[in-house]
Amino acid sequence: MSSQRRSELRVEDMEILASDLGEEACVPDILGETVLQNHLEFCLDEEDEIYEGYGKREYAYPYRQYNAYSKAMRKRIIRTIVLENAYLKAVFLPELGGRLWSLIDKETGRNLLYTNDVLRFRNLAVRNAWFSGGVEWNIGVIGHTPFTTAPLYAAELSDEEGNPVLRMYEYERIRRVCYQMDFWLGAGDRVLNCRMRIVNENDTVIPMYWWSNMAVPEYAGGRVIVPARKAFTVADGKVTKVGIPYVNGVDVTRYNGIPLSVDYFFDIEEESPKYIASTDKDGYGLLQVSTSRLRSRKLFSWGHTRGSKHWQEFLTKDGGDYIEIQAGLAKTQYGCLPMAPHTAWEWMEQYGPLQLKKEQLPLSNEENSRLLTEELCRSGRISELEMKLRETKTLAKTRGSLLMKGSGYGAFAAPSAPGQEGTKHLEFCMEKESLQKWEAFCRTGLLHEPEPQERPDEFWDEDAIFFLLKEHIKDKNQKNWYAHYQLGIQYYVRKNDKKAKKELKESWKWKENPWACHGLSCLYLKAGRKEKAVSWMIRGLSLEKKDVSYLKEGFKILFAGQGYEEIRQCYESLGEEEKEISRLKFYDISARYQLGQYEEALALLEQDGGLELEDVREGEDSIERLWTQLQEASGREPREVPAPFVFRAY
Repeated sequence: MSSQRRSELRVEDMEILASDLGEEACVPDILGETVLQNHLEFCLDEEDEIYEGYGKREYAYPYRQYNAYSKAMRKRIIRTIVLENAYLKAVFLPELGGRLWSLIDKETGRNLLYTNDVLRFRNLAVRNAWFSGGVEWNIGVIGHTPFTTAPLYAAELSDEEGNPVLRMYEYERIRRVCYQMDFWLGAGDRVLNCRMRIVNENDTVIPMYWWSNMAVPEYAGGRVIVPARKAFTVADGKVTKVGIPYVNGVDVTRYNGIPLSVDYFFDIEEESPKYIASTDKDGYGLLQVSTSRLRSRKLFSWGHTRGSKHWQEFLTKDGGDYIEIQAGLAKTQYGCLPMAPHTAWEWMEQYGPLQLKKEQLPLSNEENSRLLTEELCRSGRISELEMKLRETKTLAKTRGSLLMKGSGYGAFAAPSAPGQEGTKHLEFCMEKESLQKWEAFCRTGLLHEPEPQERPDEFWDEDAIFFLLKEHIKDKNQKNWYAHYQLGIQYYVRKNDKKAKKELKESWKWKENPWACHGLSCLYLKAGRKEKAVSWMIRGLSLEKKDVSYLKEGFKILFAGQGYEEIRQCYESLGEEEKEISRLKFYDISARYQLGQYEEALALLEQDGGLELEDVREGEDSIERLWTQLQEASGREPREVPAPFVFRAY
């Protein structure tokens, strides 16, 4: 391909070994998953302005969890979109959050990113299922994005020179904003251009979060280069500010020596160019730069303990180890930034190769960042990037030709927002039958009523739907179990527990259904009434014995409510296939421990080389703790925790 030819955009199929994602959960996410950033103590100066805790969420509602994935792997075909010119080849996964999966430097033949050899789903995201590799675009709420495993809209348009532009976009339901990402390679570009845009068309200030997470290989003798002398980090649950590169005697920019899993959020001076690089021992690697709005950079290392090594092996087949370098709007990931109403935030990022000179290899981070900063300023690259951001404003509001479709929520919700000048160029499609039924409810006030054994079709956090449900619950939907259930959940997330309980019991009165049982058990658990929580959950499990997500949620509630006998009885009543679900096995073994059945529990935990808990949460040490407790309770000699149970990397 000649450097004078335009770049290409094409849709291709990729075959890869992957686990089955499964359906999203049948019940709403109202108990939530653990988010490590939500449980920290801050020991910082008032001038640090990191907005700690601002925008925290207890759960991902109205999104549902993806917690029914399996550990079985098979060859799958994944659709990709490829951008390519003479110098770079970028591969995107539009059906999996738009992940930039690989970025090949064609002059060296090397991948600038860490690209996993499998798609292995694990429990690290806001909605549980997550996979490692590439560049992940995280929006809206603290943690890995709700779109981690969800399809985005993809469209094609052209820049002024006729080069193709890939646009991916969606409507984010928690913050109620549209966001878009435009990617292109000019014919002679040696960097991938990324133009990002978030639009708040609401009438209120909203918390906003964005982090671009770049997985890169953990090179032997590798390093990161970043223009900072201080960083925010966490130790023993406390956030402090430390000098870098040396922290507790370890040069953290030469990450091979970092002992434990850790984040370092680099505090880059306001006037400094915004960039971060990761290179191997020979000084070759990835350089990411951005305009000033994306002001922060971060290093994440899994560390180098047994638990760290296990996590790395747990996420891949033969992909090897990786670290992450990241770029974000706020100084840390411990909070969001306030975004004013009727505002657009825009910035540009560029990803491309970096080669340090041989004489730079022994230099410190401070010396290398000084040289790289001088080079970026001298070449005019940063000022040109700011100029390119301004010059592409028209491009950013140009409509593209649709290649792939995302969700219908943008089509459903966006028309209710006044003055959509910032997003009217984005095409949303509402083809899902369930959304069409809810649209009919918005017109008529009469809600459809499915059979009680059917999964709930949608959950909402839209005020318009809440007020319509309230208005028409008696005149048009009085005997509709589903309307009472939906209104009960809406009251729940608005923290009106009294009315939530009333509506959920009304739902149960009109038709016995497992969904109201789940909602009531969550209410009673939250109120500390454990026996009631267990009682309602048992009723639900008697009605729904097959759905993996319902079983997992049900056993979780039974365990939290100390219903250990009930767990044993429920587990024994399951079919053979359901008994093989590792999380249900774990709850059964845990219940046996609580009931004093130590020998049986330990034997089950260690059976077949040890229980593999494929949905263990990042930061969760429950299986290691259970094994240790069973060892002690059984009077066994102290010994090292078996490798399958070690996930503690902190």
